[in-house]
Amino acid sequence: MVSACFLAKAGTLLRVRSRLVRECLAELLAVFVLMLITLGAAAQTVTSQGAKGGYVSSCLAGALAVMVAVYIAGGVSGAHLNPAFSLAMCVLARCPWWKLPIFIVVQTLAAFLGAGAVYALYYDAIQHYSNGTLAVTGPRETASIFATYPAPYLSLQSGFLDQVIGTAVLLVGILAIVDTQNKGIPKGLEPVAVAMLVLALGLSVGSNCSCAINPARDFGPRLFTYVAGWGPQVFRWVTRAGHGWWWVPVVAPLVGAVVGSMLYQVLVAFHHPPAPESTHELEVEKQKEIPIFIIKPQAEEQLKKATVLEEPWPVASLPGPSTDREGPPPLCHAM
Repeated sequence: MVSACFLAKAGTLLRVRSRLVRECLAELLAVFVLMLITLGAAAQTVTSQGAKGGYVSSCLAGALAVMVAVYIAGGVSGAHLNPAFSLAMCVLARCPWWKLPIFIVVQTLAAFLGAGAVYALYYDAIQHYSNGTLAVTGPRETASIFATYPAPYLSLQSGFLDQVIGTAVLLVGILAIVDTQNKGIPKGLEPVAVAMLVLALGLSVGSNCSCAINPARDFGPRLFTYVAGWGPQVFRWVTRAGHGWWWVPVVAPLVGAVVGSMLYQVLVAFHHPPAPESTHELEVEKQKEIPIFIIKPQAEEQLKKATVLEEPWPVASLPGPSTDREGPPPLCHAM
C-alpha cells in the first residue's frame, strides 16, 4: 500500500506533459536498450573469440533488440530509433521537419551512452582480450565491437551501395508492415515483423560492412571509442581504395531511406484504391441529401389539434338527399 502511494505521488510529480519531451525520452531509452543488446552481443562474441557467440547470434540479438526497442517507444514516439527512418518520415510528411534534428541528436546521444554501458559491462573482458591495448586494426582489435568497418576487399563505392540498398529495403519493409491498406498484420505484432526484417537483412547483406543501416548506431559508438581510448584512428580508417570510411554508414543510410520510401510510394502506396468512407461520414452525407425534420412534442400536439374540427360540417353546404343528417357526408359523395 505504501509502495503504491509512493509510486502514485512520484508519477504525479515526475510526469512530463510536453509531448516532444516524452517522445525524446522514449527514443533515448529505446535506442539505449537497442545499443546495449546489439553491442553487448558483439562484445561477447569478440572477447570470447567465438566461444560464446558468432555472426548469426549477433544478428539474432540485434533483431531482438529492435523488437524490444520498438515496444518501448512505439506508442510514444513511433520508435524511429534511426535518423534514416526519421528522415523518411519527414519526406513522407508523417513527421514535422523541425523534429528531425532533435531526434537525430537524441538517437545519437543514446547510442553513445549505450556504447559506454557496454564498455563498462565488458571492460575486463576487453582489456583481457586486447592485452590492455585498444586497437582499431590487428588480430586483437576491439573497435569493431562498437562501430562498423568494411571488409578488407570492399571498395568505397561498393560499401556506399551496400548501405543504400540495405537501408532502402529496410524502409520498404517497414512501410509495408505499417501500411493499413496493404496486407496488414495483427495489431501489436508490428515490432516482431520489424525484428524479422532486420534479422533477414543482417543474414543477407551484413558481411560487407556489418549492416549498420543506422547513422546513430554507427556514429554514436564510433564517437565513444574516439574519446574512450581508441583514438582518432576510428575516424581515419580507409578502404581498399584508400578513401576514408567513417562517413559512409552515416550518409549512405540517409540516401537509402529516401530511395526506399519513394520506391514504396511510387510502386505500391500511390496505387491503393481510395479509402472507403467511414460509417459516420456516410450518415452525414445522407442527412445532407435527405432533410430530416424533428417535430418537438409541443409542436406535434398543436398539429394534432389543428387537424381536429371543432364544429360539425355545415349542413346547408353539403350535397345529398337529406338535410337532416348531421356530420360529414358519405365518402362516396366525394368521388
